Amino acid sequence: MKCDIILSGVGGQGVLAVGAIISQAAISEGLVVRQSEVHGMAQRGGAVLAHMRISDEAIASDLVPRGGADMVLSMEPLESLRYGAWLAPTGILVSAADPFVNIQNYPEMPGIIAAIKNFPLWRIIEAAALAKEAGLARAVNMVMVGAASPFLPLKAQTLENTIDAMFSQKEPAIAAANTKAFRLGRQAAENTSGGGNG
Repeated sequence: MKCDIILSGVGGQGVLAVGAIISQAAISEGLVVRQSEVHGMAQRGGAVLAHMRISDEAIASDLVPRGGADMVLSMEPLESLRYGAWLAPTGILVSAADPFVNIQNYPEMPGIIAAIKNFPLWRIIEAAALAKEAGLARAVNMVMVGAASPFLPLKAQTLENTIDAMFSQKEPAIAAANTKAFRLGRQAAENTSGGGNG
């Protein structure tokens, strides 16, 4: 078993936390994880990219080959398209719906959404609205972990436990809101079809 993932977004969106949750959950299940350095974190609003590889066997490289990713998981729709070439023909693109307009010539959203929907498998998640529904507007990244979870080789409960462990050092309400955000994201991904017959 292997699962190769490209994580993308912009600085300040919590891509690092997304990677930390998924990798820690994989380690908890006895899997091997390799992750490239996260690039772009120094500049808030700048592009952020990380490669993550999960396997039940040794992994030689921490870089996902172009055309080999099982998933592109993006916090931002334009950034999801930037890494579309890394997606395998059977892979899925999972993107937040909400743009982070950090450039003057940011393309029109209908064109971006149409381009995402051209991929064989995709999910577009209303992550900001779901984070607010969970009671914590900044939990968008945990919504996206939830949205990715049906397509990861990990148990949902392991991911929830990892989220709880990460946030329970703060206050219980924050841990609960992040767990709810995860569940709402997972539900959104399971209840919408994108690609294939959708």
